[in-house]
Amino acid sequence: MSGTFVGMPAFPRAAREAVRDTTLRGNLRHATRTIRDKRARAVAELDDWAALREAGKQIKDHTLRHLDRYLVQVEEAVTAAGGTVHWAADADEANEIVARLVEETGESEVVKVKSMATQEIALNEALEARGVHAYETDLAELIVQLGKDRPSHILVPAIHRNRGEIRDIFRSEMSEWGRPAPENLTDTPAELAEAARLHLREKFLRAKVGISGANFVVAETGTLVVVESEGNGRMCLTLPETLISVVGIEKIVPRWQDLEVFLQTLPRSSTAERMNPYTSMWTGTTDEDGPRTFHLVLLDNGRTDTLADEVGRQALRCIRCSACLNVCPVYERAGGHAYGSVYPGPIGAILSPQLRGTGSEIDASLPYASSLCGACYEVCPVAIDIPEVLVHLRERVVQGGPAVRGGNRVVLKPAKGHAAERAAMRAAQWAFTRHGVLRAGQRLASRTRRLHPRTLPGPGRAWSGSRDLPAVPAEPFRDWWQRTRGGKDGAK
Repeated sequence: MSGTFVGMPAFPRAAREAVRDTTLRGNLRHATRTIRDKRARAVAELDDWAALREAGKQIKDHTLRHLDRYLVQVEEAVTAAGGTVHWAADADEANEIVARLVEETGESEVVKVKSMATQEIALNEALEARGVHAYETDLAELIVQLGKDRPSHILVPAIHRNRGEIRDIFRSEMSEWGRPAPENLTDTPAELAEAARLHLREKFLRAKVGISGANFVVAETGTLVVVESEGNGRMCLTLPETLISVVGIEKIVPRWQDLEVFLQTLPRSSTAERMNPYTSMWTGTTDEDGPRTFHLVLLDNGRTDTLADEVGRQALRCIRCSACLNVCPVYERAGGHAYGSVYPGPIGAILSPQLRGTGSEIDASLPYASSLCGACYEVCPVAIDIPEVLVHLRERVVQGGPAVRGGNRVVLKPAKGHAAERAAMRAAQWAFTRHGVLRAGQRLASRTRRLHPRTLPGPGRAWSGSRDLPAVPAEPFRDWWQRTRGGKDGAK
């Protein structure tokens, strides 16, 4: 099991298999529609939602423009508060740092708070290779881990599972990881939650090392913030003697005051709550409470390369609310696994190809995993124009061109399989810039309209395989305008 799902087929093939799974589609349809309806009601309660959305965008953009300064400020503040800061350029370096820190404690078990950053770098697998067992404590992450599965949603990793499937996983797998599931366990939510609570309690009380991510890092004080709904995060953050937090460098906000915006927009956009039941904040270490040792691992792993892209960098505003997944018609039908990344859905379609590059078949296909309907942009609490970035990345896949990879400016080659698309676009550009050619082409298309096929041959089948060609009108617009208006109003 890989955190980045390396080796999966391109999105079209993976999605084709997923949509045939009627159970999966039923689970996703029920869950996403329930979440998005609740979110809409929660957002409607705020008269100033548009202003909060714009404020979040401005705070994130400001931070990204001055990220070098704020990163240094974070390091100074965390160090002054008794913590230790580590810098990780990529996944391998981050995994090596965390594994070494755990080994220095002499422990072979760690408990984890739900963290997208640690999933991104496949930390659990890296620790397992070093003889360290990492136990997920978020309920949905626990279900995924026990089921030897992969997460399929940013907020609800086990959204593709129904209650009956979860019951079966608990019954068959819990005993291998610790306390077994109660006898005669049913699929009622209360019983499933109690089984997970009993299973995890012994791990909380025994663990000496905790690993987390963070939703936000406040630069002026070095404070880390984790918001959650279950309380497992607070157990991981307070009970162990050593706490290691792996955080992407884009999670920084400049001031405490900035949290006012995000602590309103994040819970409403993610869980449709007015506020998160548990908001945990910690600054370094203290003698009286919490872990005695704190390590902060600041993770790049492609983020600096993404920051260099003037269009694509807006993906780094993301606060991982998952609202875009819940409104996306493509995600609702294909599910998260088809995206081949821990970041599924619309945000994954623009973030993964930037963090990982578009060299692989799966990453080159992700910018096309969208209908460009724009629903994702409408619900994004930090106003990421996902359709704009998707089109931008499609151009990169088809045309290649300048980019930054590994901190170096490079010229990317066009992805394989797009020669026909490039030829078609160049032909269209040539025709659209020549008035006479365009007019002649339109007239020819209208006069031969009865002979037109409903689908395209050859490479064009990839486009018309799921849609009919639009019908050509009997008369071009230019000719209709000339005939009905007689060239009035300056018509040409």
